[in-house]
Parts: sequence; structure tokens; C-alpha cells
Amino acid sequence: VRTIQDYPIKGIQFRDITTLLQKADLFHDLIDEMTKPWENEKIDAIVSIEARGFIIGASLATKLGCGFIPIRKSGKLPYNVYKQTYALEYGKDTIEIHKDAIKNNQNVVIVDDVLATGGTIKAAINLVKSFDCNLLECCFMIELSFLKGSKIFNEKNLKYFSLIKL
Repeated sequence: VRTIQDYPIKGIQFRDITTLLQKADLFHDLIDEMTKPWENEKIDAIVSIEARGFIIGASLATKLGCGFIPIRKSGKLPYNVYKQTYALEYGKDTIEIHKDAIKNNQNVVIVDDVLATGGTIKAAINLVKSFDCNLLECCFMIELSFLKGSKIFNEKNLKYFSLIKL
């Protein structure tokens, strides 16, 4: 994973995961490690956040034999949606999920590539909480600990897992 300085704006250190994804053995190991916490659990769906989260989330869903539910940026989903606007390190954004995406009592895990300030995951949790489901845990490939995004999990009384903490 390489760090790109001043991307997408000055002052941001962007974590580029494409260098890891290009290496088949590392990508395979990543998916194996990220599925371990739920190998013996009944997971109905992986909920994942656009766009890089889709790469990991879809792979986890395939390995776990469960469904995949996308959370997309505003205006990208074709059906009725729940919306959540949130603050980024460099502005605001809105994400959406289809209103019929999660069924009652389904066991779901939210997956994203990076946990930074916690804004995106907080919005995703709020979207998932729109449903009568069991949000078991949130999972990240990388956690940027110095940005303290994990505080959201104490506030929401939720479990989370990060494979790599920087």
C-alpha cells in the first residue's frame, strides 16, 4: 500500500491499495485474513461502500457464500433509496442504499477499505440501521489510527475489525 501525498487535495495522505491488489498472492491472503472472523458465522450479506470497498466486499461475499449489497454515492442507484450525508476530510458527500436491500433479521457485516475519520462508516451504519437487521461488525483493510475514526464504534456500541493499523 503506497501513500500519495496531497491527493485528492493538499494535506491529504491518500492510501492507494492498487499496489496490493495487483499482487494475486497478497490479494488472496488479504481476503483469507479478512474472512476469518466470520468463517463459522451465518452471514447473510456483506454491505460495502463505493468504490474501493466494493473490491474487498464482493470478494468477501463470494468467499463467505453470502449476498453483496452496495452502498453507492448519491444518484447511482436506480430504485428507492435511503440517503445519508456526511462530512469528509475534504468536504461533504452523500451515500445511498436501496430501501429493499436488507431483509428483516438478516446478519450483515459492513466492509470498507480504509477507516479514517469515521465519517463514511458512520453514514453507512446509519443507513444499515434503517433496516431491522443484525449488524454484526464493521471490517476494514486499513485503519488510520491517528485519525481516531474508531471512536464511532464506542459511540454506536458496535464491534469492528481492522486488518492493518497505521
